[in-house]
Amino acid sequence: MKSSYNFEPMEFEGLRTEALGKRPSKVSPKDFARAHKRGAKFADFLQTLPNILAGAEFRRLVDALAQARRKKKPILWGLGGHVIKVGLAPVLIDLMERGYVQGIATAGAALIHDFEIALAGRTSEDVEAQLAKGRFGMAEETGALLNKLARYAQREEIGLGETVGRYLATGEPGGASEAKFSRVSLLAQAYKRKIPFLVHLALGTDIFHVHPGADGAALGAASHRDFRLFCALVERMNKGGVYLNVGSAVILPEVFLKAASAVRGLGRPLGNFTTANLDFIQHYRPTQNVLQRPAKALKARAIALTGPHELLLPLLAAALIERR
Repeated sequence: MKSSYNFEPMEFEGLRTEALGKRPSKVSPKDFARAHKRGAKFADFLQTLPNILAGAEFRRLVDALAQARRKKKPILWGLGGHVIKVGLAPVLIDLMERGYVQGIATAGAALIHDFEIALAGRTSEDVEAQLAKGRFGMAEETGALLNKLARYAQREEIGLGETVGRYLATGEPGGASEAKFSRVSLLAQAYKRKIPFLVHLALGTDIFHVHPGADGAALGAASHRDFRLFCALVERMNKGGVYLNVGSAVILPEVFLKAASAVRGLGRPLGNFTTANLDFIQHYRPTQNVLQRPAKALKARAIALTGPHELLLPLLAAALIERR
């Protein structure tokens, strides 16, 4: 049967080929992984990773972080709530000690989880079960104390993160706190080391906003001061700093982009730094606001690593520890 189409398939006889050995190629055996040897050191294991795709990007990030520390440029961490929920605070606290953390930015979820862990040694509700009973977000201490601390922060013109960290670490304001688990609290440990912990709230998104003591003006003022502090840290990233967005799909990528815009809007230099997005999915806003837009506009080096936080972050930390 004759085809009903009014054109013929393309013929390939005129195509020119080239020798495989002369053709440019991106992969060769020198880039391959190597088998791990039983009993080998972790540093040896790191050398077995392939120098291809994520393996190469992982090495780039380790190099950027090591260089930033050596040049005394800030390494800023943007942390989503899930990073706290999967138990990674001790890893980040150790990195604080080693000079790989000069600032932490979070949204409300990470603040809540870290605060509850410090205070009670437990966090993360069964949302569906609590929602059905009308009890989701109704933890008394979380709502009452965080809102009390926000009012104090507004009155004293201190950021929300610093105020909550001070409370967990020292009991002030208000006398001795009952933060029995402050040793694994990023808020408390950052405060002890004078590392800025900056909380960027979106009003209406967090459980302590749904509380009789919630004061929108206080929450907004305390969080806005943290944003201004974050802008000051982002300015210092010029020529060698690193910003890592770990597990925030919307709020922190937007915060980072606005901070970079504020720095440049004031006519101050900002460029030649590194940004990284670590998450189990590469979402739109981190891809655009953390990686692609800074890369195009500010000559930033962008790195994307995809995987579970509970594996990626300990692997990254261990590589930094092994780095000489």
